[in-house]
Amino acid sequence: MNKADLIAKMAADAKLTKADAERALNAFVGTVKKTLRKGENISLVGFGTFTVTKRKARTGLNPQTREKIKIKAARVPKFKPGKTLKNSI
Repeated sequence: MNKADLIAKMAADAKLTKADAERALNAFVGTVKKTLRKGENISLVGFGTFTVTKRKARTGLNPQTREKIKIKAARVPKFKPGKTLKNSI
């Protein structure tokens, strides 16, 4: 399912127009990004938790040249599904 399919499904399920469903989805995604950028977590009971973790700097390998490269430390988003979501699949 891609974004357009998700918007169409949301619109049908919530009896919204596709434009309203797209605005709602974009608002949700934007809010998640802003909240994670601040370093805060988002917990949706039954669905899951969005968090930000720190990845340490490390040495990697360029697959083409086999040359060692340095990979910078980074903050990365993570999602942990909730129990209800896991059990529904």
